Amino acid sequence: MLTKRLIACFDIIDSRVTKAIQFCDNIDVAEATELAGAMYEAGIDELIFYDITASSDSRPIDIKTVRKVAECVFIPFTVGGGIKDLGDMYEVLKAGAEKISVDSMAVRNPNIIAEGAKAFGSQCIVLSTQVKKTGKTSSGYEVFIDGARTATGIDALEWIKRGVALGAGEICVNSIDNDGTLRGYDIELMKLTECVSVPLIASGGAGEPDHLKTLFTETQAGAAIISSMLYSPRMERNYSVGEIKDYLARRGVNIRPLSKINGGEI
Repeated sequence: MLTKRLIACFDIIDSRVTKAIQFCDNIDVAEATELAGAMYEAGIDELIFYDITASSDSRPIDIKTVRKVAECVFIPFTVGGGIKDLGDMYEVLKAGAEKISVDSMAVRNPNIIAEGAKAFGSQCIVLSTQVKKTGKTSSGYEVFIDGARTATGIDALEWIKRGVALGAGEICVNSIDNDGTLRGYDIELMKLTECVSVPLIASGGAGEPDHLKTLFTETQAGAAIISSMLYSPRMERNYSVGEIKDYLARRGVNIRPLSKINGGEI
């Protein structure tokens, strides 16, 4: 049985981490390198970094902040936002990322998935997709782009299958409906995507440890983004990575234990 992973996701604006509800009303949380160091020390398994205004501002990704964050963590580090070609991918990897996330640009130019997989390997390419239940497609779920502002008319399930066929080695499914709501993941959506053969990351909705138990016991998701639980100012209280891992382990979820660096045992 594969170990389940807990992921912190940084939505970056001007080198600072922000948090939103349903991709709107971002509020400031902390400086990116400061929070990255804290999350690493706390025992988070992976980190995802999204420069969320790079595409809408038609500018390159904030490579300086990517480099600084990479220097603070020694765990798998995925970076996305404003990546439009192989040159951008190379710069991100050279700055310290291990994986590259593509989203809106992949919808506009699906070949970027195949090109990235060929150049750097499928294990480096994460297809991140923003999904909303609109009832306008065969699966009922529709792909959105540009920070969830633009509907595409594309069926979410068909797009995920196509992304895998093109070479994506991992899929991050972002539920627009549940994002930042703290009411749990969209279990129906995650079950729908289980037909693909690559690892799935669930994003959007985690507010308490039991939401993770439900996700990991009722779906085949291999990883979960838990940003709000860790550091959102909107939470009544934030959880530590250790608390979450202990809760899950006690309920039979195969979760990676904390290492000695963050107070646990190897």
